[in-house]
Amino acid sequence: MIFTCVVSIAAAVLSVFNAPYQVLIAVAVLFVFFNIFPTLKRKTTKKITRLYNGLSLLKCFIIVILTDIFLLFASIPVFVSHRDNLILFLATAFITNLILFWNGIIRTYLTSRQLGIRWRVLGILCGPIPVLHLIMLGIIIAVVSREVRFEEDKASLNARRAENEICKTKYPILLVHGVFFRDYNFFNYWGRIPEELEKNGATLFYGNQESALKVEDNGKIIAKRIKEIIDETGAPKINIIAHSKGGLDTRYALSREDAGQYVATLTTINSPHRGCRFADHLIGRSPNFLKKIISNAYNSTLKRLGDKNPDFLSAVTDLTAARCKILNENCPDVPGIFYQSYGSYANHSISGRFPLNISFLIVRFFEDKNDGLVSVDSMKWGEKFTLIEPKGIRGITHGDVVDLNRENVSTFDVREMYVNIVKDLKERGY
Repeated sequence: MIFTCVVSIAAAVLSVFNAPYQVLIAVAVLFVFFNIFPTLKRKTTKKITRLYNGLSLLKCFIIVILTDIFLLFASIPVFVSHRDNLILFLATAFITNLILFWNGIIRTYLTSRQLGIRWRVLGILCGPIPVLHLIMLGIIIAVVSREVRFEEDKASLNARRAENEICKTKYPILLVHGVFFRDYNFFNYWGRIPEELEKNGATLFYGNQESALKVEDNGKIIAKRIKEIIDETGAPKINIIAHSKGGLDTRYALSREDAGQYVATLTTINSPHRGCRFADHLIGRSPNFLKKIISNAYNSTLKRLGDKNPDFLSAVTDLTAARCKILNENCPDVPGIFYQSYGSYANHSISGRFPLNISFLIVRFFEDKNDGLVSVDSMKWGEKFTLIEPKGIRGITHGDVVDLNRENVSTFDVREMYVNIVKDLKERGY
């Protein structure tokens, strides 16, 4: 980055002197070179290197433009009598800074995950506004700098422990998603978690159940999927990690569809084992015409996205406390399977992303600590319950625990949470 800054400043300075054209050509070539390769330092992965290069260009842009402004004011006595030199300096400085900025911002926008839609849009909107554009650029640089440090530390950690294969369990792992989502090829419900687990030796499969069906119907799909994995791998059993309603669907499959004989462990993440009281309220208080409109809209949309026969209303109804009570009575734990559960909660209405920051307030009206959808008391199931205690006001929402927004939360590393879950299963002999 230092060389890029020096060459960029030199281009503006030399333009006002009668420097030999060979020198000017050499500076121009170096400027192009350092715009292609802003830093010669390589990070742990190519992706982090690309992001770091974009960040370096933006930092270089700030340094160069400030230096150019200083040189401009420091050289006013010279430029007063040599206006042609002033025009040449301004033109060269403008072009070099323009290239630095757009090269850096395009690389950063294309590579960064943590900027998200919000900072990208705000960056575009504030771009034409003086002062605000510099403030926004500072925010973008800060966000991307944290991302580079976090991802570099993560990559280094995985490189150090790669040979240990701490997530290479005895039995393969089945990930079962929650309600209103699917295991799409173009959008992984589990965010960056599967890649992290596989880097550490895990063998993964996906539930592929419908996004919105009754627990009973999705339970049958999951039971079939379990048997498919057993046939495909030849493994005697599998481990299952299920999120949200996926935990209820899986419990039904194990208890009522004779799939328990093929399962060693079930780990549920923020599953509503005792239902959601606010779901009872919504189902009971909402007029039938409104429920029908919402249900039809959802069902028709999800059919276009791959669901065979989505049933929005039945899926939501199965999340009520009354229906979960019936499920718990009719689906006892299967002997021989290790059941455990994990849970988290948000601390404040500003925790997480929309709409969970809004639903958090609704759920809190009916129940105490919750993750924006499910109360902590409802999440508890099995021999062991682990509560993920949030630090600060950020909290950990229903979406955070499956990396739904691919967001690095400073007080919570969701990828490492799953690595530790699977590592513990391995140490238990599963």
